[in-house]
Amino acid sequence: MLDIKNLSVEFNDLNGRVKALTNINIHIEQGEIVGIVGESGSGKSVTALSILGLLDENAHISNGSIIYHDQNLLEMNVKDIQALRGKKIGMVFQEPMTALHPTMNIGQQLIEVIRQHKKVSKKEAYRLAIEALKDVHIHHPEKVAKQYPFELSGGMRQRVVIALAMSNPPELLIADEPTTALDVTIQSEILNLMKELNQKKSVSVLLITHDLGVVSQLCDRTIVMYAGQIVETGLTYDVLHFPKHPYTEALLNSLPDLKQQDQLLEAIPGEVPDLRYPPMGCPFHSRCKQAMTICREHDPKLDICEGNHYVACWLRRDEA
Repeated sequence: MLDIKNLSVEFNDLNGRVKALTNINIHIEQGEIVGIVGESGSGKSVTALSILGLLDENAHISNGSIIYHDQNLLEMNVKDIQALRGKKIGMVFQEPMTALHPTMNIGQQLIEVIRQHKKVSKKEAYRLAIEALKDVHIHHPEKVAKQYPFELSGGMRQRVVIALAMSNPPELLIADEPTTALDVTIQSEILNLMKELNQKKSVSVLLITHDLGVVSQLCDRTIVMYAGQIVETGLTYDVLHFPKHPYTEALLNSLPDLKQQDQLLEAIPGEVPDLRYPPMGCPFHSRCKQAMTICREHDPKLDICEGNHYVACWLRRDEA
């Protein structure tokens, strides 16, 4: 369904160019859930925004293509991209309060989105809006449709945002950290909801998150990003249980083990490199306990390790 090939994105600022993405390759099949994980600044959201042409004006796509059903989205004009947004490709943004219009009630916002892509009357659009709210398990949808965003809880607002994205059922749903602002109980409900939509409507999902626990519950495949590059990718079980890249291992080691008491969590030393001045070699070498001379001099390419498990690490070249 979606095939991102060698995507590179740069941002111009007062101090020069920031290389936000470098040769990103991602494919998503029909009905598949793919997760992208990594620290803040790793390029997760930039990847998602690139797909729908929502990057800031100072962004420049220097290389690559984004193929959706044999169409290169990067070659489409603004009108054609707008026709895809919300109809074929939906998006759930990170903060539901800023994703919803504060002066329009929920019903008005749903009706506007539905009529943008379907030639239906307001009455029919309202009926579809109520159905969309029911699909995300909102009780008393007629009442919620008359309410404004500030009258709803965080979990309810996130359900409404998902309802907006699913009101014209898309083939691909991009969810950018949809559970970040929610407590654990509501987070679990939202994840179950997304899984249900995936199974009932065969919607493919690209999930952007920093939470490996979320990935383990929801995703078929996992992509680990660091400093604008993909450093490891494979089936979720393989990546989480048999990590090959030191960065993935470090992320997993920083998680608490509920079976152990009085444990010390392992923090990753150092900081993500400044992408205005990207380092030579592997971008993780300055924080890696296993770094070798070659890691500081040459950037490893993403290569197959075993099966469908890929890793960009000099330590694993002998295992390929």
